[in-house]
Amino acid sequence: MNKLGVHALVWEAGWSHGECERAIAKTAEVGYDFIEAPALDPSSIDVDFTRRMLEKYGIGINFSLGLDADTDISSGDAEKAGRGKARLEEALAVARDLGATHVCGILHSAFQKNSVPTTAAGVAMSVDILGQVAAVAAKSGITLGLEVVNRYESNVLNTASQGVELCKRIGADNVKVHLDVYHMNIEESDIASAIRETGSYLGYFHTGDSHRGYMGSGSIDLAGVFRALVASGYTGPITFESFSSRVVGQPLEGILGIWRNLWEDSHDLASHALMYTKAQLKAAQETMRQAERSRLP
Repeated sequence: MNKLGVHALVWEAGWSHGECERAIAKTAEVGYDFIEAPALDPSSIDVDFTRRMLEKYGIGINFSLGLDADTDISSGDAEKAGRGKARLEEALAVARDLGATHVCGILHSAFQKNSVPTTAAGVAMSVDILGQVAAVAAKSGITLGLEVVNRYESNVLNTASQGVELCKRIGADNVKVHLDVYHMNIEESDIASAIRETGSYLGYFHTGDSHRGYMGSGSIDLAGVFRALVASGYTGPITFESFSSRVVGQPLEGILGIWRNLWEDSHDLASHALMYTKAQLKAAQETMRQAERSRLP
């Protein structure tokens, strides 16, 4: 069964002690299994305090991050790649100490709008570094999720098939594709087919909608998305991600282009997303049983 989570930025912009406790408490109150916390700066996370809050409220945690221009392991610059490797390993140490099972996001390149395409040498450097990082992650039972994002956030992975190809080049069992419906809606020709074709390489999934607001209020065929997830046999984590100017501050506000407020009540948004996700998963599961139920006597 899929564990269901919510991104911390639905609740709070940062990870101070107060923000950490509020985000974890609210996640538990709504009924999610885990919270996905941003680890853009792993050193800003107080591991001991976070552990106490997770234990207090009885939920788990996973992490996501994106590298920046100075730590871009696909840049072809050995010094930047070295800093990127160190950043990823720092995030893994935090994840390990907090019992996380997944570290996901734009781990393969810089989280930024690029003005030039990637290079073969840059991709090869990313493969090499991620192979080394995957070996470290494996020692703690952590899966790396390489997030496939739109063209304005990375010049390496923009489609699910590219994500699968990169995973194959790395060749580590704990390196998987991280898909996100918001990005797929921009880049994929057929979202459902892309999910099915990713198959066993799919290791982490972000739900949301085309405008990053309430699930079901945008233009994505979410029923088709969940049917594809169930049909493909995906049983990994599913995290609801939504950004609004009400919560998100810089630098993410600028990088993601969060210029308007899509919701007022985080609790209502997150509660609706959990209910919606459970309902869609149930409907998709029942769809799979229709042939069995339609047999003639």
